[in-house]
Amino acid sequence: MLEFPHTTCGTHLQPREHHVSVILLSDADRIKEGDLIKTTGAHFEDSHPVRAITQTYHRSAQYSAWQGEEIGQPEVSSVEQKAQGVMQRGAINASLETGIKVIDALVPIGRGQRELIIGDRQTGKTTLAIDTIINQRGKDVICIYVAIGQKESSVTALVELFKKRQAMDYTIVIAAGASKEGTLLYLAPFAGVTMGEYFMKQGKDVLIVYDDLSKHAVAYRELSLLLRRPPGREAYPGDVFYLHSRLLERSARLNDKLGGGSITALPIIETKAGDISAYIPTNVISITDGQIFLASELFYSGIRPAINAGLSVSRVGGAAQWKAMKKVAGTLRINLANYRELEAFVQFGSDLDPAAKKRLERGRKTVELLKQDVHELTAMPTQIISVYALAEGHMDDLELEQVKALEKEIDQGLDMNETGKTIRKQLQDTKKLPEKEVLDAFIRELKRMI
Repeated sequence: MLEFPHTTCGTHLQPREHHVSVILLSDADRIKEGDLIKTTGAHFEDSHPVRAITQTYHRSAQYSAWQGEEIGQPEVSSVEQKAQGVMQRGAINASLETGIKVIDALVPIGRGQRELIIGDRQTGKTTLAIDTIINQRGKDVICIYVAIGQKESSVTALVELFKKRQAMDYTIVIAAGASKEGTLLYLAPFAGVTMGEYFMKQGKDVLIVYDDLSKHAVAYRELSLLLRRPPGREAYPGDVFYLHSRLLERSARLNDKLGGGSITALPIIETKAGDISAYIPTNVISITDGQIFLASELFYSGIRPAINAGLSVSRVGGAAQWKAMKKVAGTLRINLANYRELEAFVQFGSDLDPAAKKRLERGRKTVELLKQDVHELTAMPTQIISVYALAEGHMDDLELEQVKALEKEIDQGLDMNETGKTIRKQLQDTKKLPEKEVLDAFIRELKRMI
């Protein structure tokens, strides 16, 4: 750490033989030529002047850098910490429920996983992450939202939404706005994961969203170019891969001896024209445990969330998925793939045999069932029974517009119907499907109400 006059401080990133390159952490406008600069002997992570972005708070506390709220006694922790070793980690075997049907069914996320959300601008990436945070209400998960380079008005609106949905009770918001210095944009995600580690070591489950790492990489590139580091591909410095890998490797599930806490990371990357082969997207794809790919063509055709099931994958979440969901969603991806293929034939006016027509109709109903409006979340039992009804052919005799009606009846039936209450309890307690006869009778009864 270096100390400048007028309480300004900085830290050197690149010492050379005859000069030192420094990034500033505060009050850059006060520095002038001829100022005396002193070394403090302290390391960056221990220093008092950067407490504002390294404070961690107890579970009952709320922190919004954005609003300047501070509740509870702060603790100072190191921003740069070594990731947990292999022997300290436990198996990812608990599900992180997002409330988004296509994710919970096809690309499930486990607690302790790093799942990338990737897609073009304005395709719903942030909405997916926000909905996942809102869905954690009552599930004993602490959420951290790191806004990197976002408009300040957008962050204000987001905080208001969290308050409206009572999500601020368990959420920390860290905002390094677009008008802030590149240094703060560079440090914000490291401050966020440091807070997450504080709770993880207490045995808590944490969800952290980095929105987004594309802007984070740009901020780091800006700092590096100002420091006259040699530029590499797309003018990024050579260590930009290490920048994100050392950040994301800190997400993990601890073993039971260390309390079993976890940090689940949802980094967001913005692509241009759907190009996932660009430098930063390929870097982060290789670091994470899977990706959720949002496609512009799906978004603009009205299929929302616009998740491309063919390009989306979860490499470890299946081990944490509810057994009931794993069983009923087995054919879902195949149905979607068949539907896309058959839809292409139909566009050319090809005649289809009855079996192909049935598959096409099943595919259309699958797409319809997986659609969700913004902030419209679906409980896991409702998801499972709805997908079961589709897979077992209970929706084959329904019109397309009746698919959502049956799903609504299923949701209400699980809450109000005596059989439904029993099914819901069994699903929540055992994570397994009840007897087929019970489910079929329950769904047939609900179909009569449509």
